[in-house]
Amino acid sequence: MQLSHSLSTLLAGVLLMFTIQLVEAAPFVERQPSFVTLPLKRVQMARDVHPQIYLQQHMNRAYRRYARMTGREEPSRRELQERLERRVLEIEGPEGLEKRFNRIGVPRYLEGESRLEKRYNRMGVPARHKASASKGASLLEAKKKGGKGGKGAQGAQGAQGGPLDDTNTADITFANAPSADDSLGLDIEAQDVGYMAVVQMGTPPQDFLILMDSGSADLWVGAENCQSEGGGGCGNHKFLGAQSSSSFVDTGKQFEVQYGTGEVSGDIVQDDISIAGLALQGHTFGVATTESVDFSSDDTPFDGLMGLAQSTLSEQNTPTPIESLASAGLVPEAIVSYKISRLADNKNDGEITFGALDNTKFDPNTLVTVPNVNQDGFWEADLDAATVNGVDTGLKGRTTILDTGTTLMVLPADDAQTIHDQIQGAKSDGQGGFTVPCTLTDTVALTYNGQVFEIDPRDIAFSPVDPNDPNGDCVSGITSGNIGGATEWLVGDVFLKNAYFSTDVGKNTLSLAKLV
Repeated sequence: MQLSHSLSTLLAGVLLMFTIQLVEAAPFVERQPSFVTLPLKRVQMARDVHPQIYLQQHMNRAYRRYARMTGREEPSRRELQERLERRVLEIEGPEGLEKRFNRIGVPRYLEGESRLEKRYNRMGVPARHKASASKGASLLEAKKKGGKGGKGAQGAQGAQGGPLDDTNTADITFANAPSADDSLGLDIEAQDVGYMAVVQMGTPPQDFLILMDSGSADLWVGAENCQSEGGGGCGNHKFLGAQSSSSFVDTGKQFEVQYGTGEVSGDIVQDDISIAGLALQGHTFGVATTESVDFSSDDTPFDGLMGLAQSTLSEQNTPTPIESLASAGLVPEAIVSYKISRLADNKNDGEITFGALDNTKFDPNTLVTVPNVNQDGFWEADLDAATVNGVDTGLKGRTTILDTGTTLMVLPADDAQTIHDQIQGAKSDGQGGFTVPCTLTDTVALTYNGQVFEIDPRDIAFSPVDPNDPNGDCVSGITSGNIGGATEWLVGDVFLKNAYFSTDVGKNTLSLAKLV
């Protein structure tokens, strides 16, 4: 149920009274091998985006992402645009199309519009107002200054606040301080859409807010000379280069990365980075000299992206940070573990752990470890079964790519239909999506290596179709798409919020456990 603006503002103000602290950049220090935990911070859905348009944005992004993962031909931009246009026509009618698209089908994107923004972040949702206190200040600088806002909780380094100006009071929820040592909070963008943590880069070290993504393998931030494909600079973000860092070295090599939504290109560089105090001297990564508007917009909250799949996927042909941490002996093993929090729980306890599993976050009796069956470097596991209310759907021989960078679960059309056939009140929307009752109590579960992991019905009932009818139909968090093989699923945060998820590069395995 969505709160009224006045009520949400009141709650934000009350919470702010209990949560304001400062963020301090962690210095570079020598450390003994250990594991590192970073809190994950949650991001909420823009409140004025119609849920079915919001769903189509997620679906479009997932189609492109899955095609890249499986080496298949991507849908064209025009095809994805036409799908979005059909949604607009269905929801807003011809007037909506006329208002939001020009004659050749390219969005007109007027200043202040938010339903069909040109600038989508890679999660597939419209970009929102950047959380900053003033023009020219990064999000972390704004947090240090204490800005306005309200609904955040204490972050790992004392990160505090919530959205920092009146234009984005529902955009970012800040994580509590994690329970483990050497840790930072994972902030959450929009309605459980993306998960970000703070790392330090350069000399002297600067704070960068970085999106954490298990479905890619490149680390990058914006370059000091970054230019947007849309014209001008790369927005109100933090940048890295020789002017700001005395340890910055340009290798003279270039890179380019394309995501489900958006792309970047630039230079491969070497510089010092620190992840929760673990110092990597002269780490190799990228600075983006060109960013699509998906990333360069002021409305995009993060400064860069950290890919945590295996480095065989890297377009930069460089080790990932976790691989480098393990090689340097700073962590015992090249393991990354995720505890992703849910906005509706108001726990703000999301974390990402480098080097180990944090056994305070899961029931060890439920831990299962399975081989990674993907040959390209993604994290993919065999699925034993999918059930609805404990009844087997008969979907055998499926594999699932587990991806923190995808919000929904995207299944082949027949499989998605099979699951929704067993959910009471579920209906197809005729465009690859489904609706379920917002009061859903049916439970969908996935089974790995004999262990059943139930999905909270709130994650299936993703968002009300009519914001004024929170007890009516909701967009389903399980959708369908022509994304590749008939037995491959792309499983994102709709499921991953319900399990502790860990990946091990050295053993090439994935682990899942029930949360506590």
